[in-house]
Amino acid sequence: MKYLLAVITGVVGLVLGALLVLFLVGAAKPKSLPGEPVRAPEAGGDPPGTAVVTLDEKFFDPLLGTVFRDLGQPSFPLELAMMERDPSDASTWAMVPAAFQGDCPDKVVIKTEGSNVKTGVRFTGGKITAPLAFDGSKNIFGACVRFQGWAQASIDLRFDRERQTVYGQINVEGVSLEGAPAAVGGIATLLVQRSINQRINPLEILRAQQLALAVPVQSANGTLKANVKDVRAEVAEGKLILHLSFDFAGTPGGAPGGVAQ
Repeated sequence: MKYLLAVITGVVGLVLGALLVLFLVGAAKPKSLPGEPVRAPEAGGDPPGTAVVTLDEKFFDPLLGTVFRDLGQPSFPLELAMMERDPSDASTWAMVPAAFQGDCPDKVVIKTEGSNVKTGVRFTGGKITAPLAFDGSKNIFGACVRFQGWAQASIDLRFDRERQTVYGQINVEGVSLEGAPAAVGGIATLLVQRSINQRINPLEILRAQQLALAVPVQSANGTLKANVKDVRAEVAEGKLILHLSFDFAGTPGGAPGGVAQ
C-alpha cells in the first residue's frame, strides 16, 4: 500500500509539475526575424543577371566537423522564466529568470552524435532539415534533471535586401528524450524551442561581403558594382540550389569602396 501511494504521489507530482512548468514557460514564441521569406524560383525561369549557387549535404559535414573539433560543442541556456507583475504598472509583465545552480547548469549541449542520431543538415522532401543530438541538465523545482536525446528541426530561409544577408530560421518540430515520460518530453520541447528562438535565431547563412560585387574597370576609370535584389531557393534531394538575382550599377572614377546601395 505504501508503495502504491508513493507511485500515485509521484505521478500526481509529475503531472502537476508539468502543468506548472507549461504555465511558467508558456508557448514558444518566435523572435521577430529580419527580411522576407525566400520563395521558390519563378515558373518562367530566372531573370537576367541571376547567379545559381548549389550546396550539397557533403559541404556541411566537414563544416560541422570543424566546428565541433576546433570550437567545441555548441551550447545554449535553458531558461525557465517566471512572470511577475511590475508594481509600477499593473498592466505590464516582467520576466524574471529562475535561479541558476552551478552543479546543475541550465543548458543544452549539441553533440556530434547521440541517441543513434548524427547532427547534420539534410536536404530532402523539399525541406531543409537538421537532426540535433544533445544532452543537458535543468533545475526544476530544486531537483536536477539530466537528460539526453535528439531534436528534429527544419530551417526556413529569409533574405534581408537592406543588409544584403540571407538568414536561416531554425524551427524545432519535436524533441525525443531517452526514457522520458511524454509530459517531460513536452516540457523539453518548449524549453528547447524557447532557447533556440531567443538565442540562436536568426542564423546568418550568407553575408553582404559574400553577396556584393565591386569590380574595378580600369579602361573605363570606374567600378562596376552589384547588389542582390532577390533570392530564390529550391531543395532537391541532397542539395540546396540558391538563385541570386543582381542589380548592377557603374560608379565612374575612384577606387571601389563598399557595397552599392
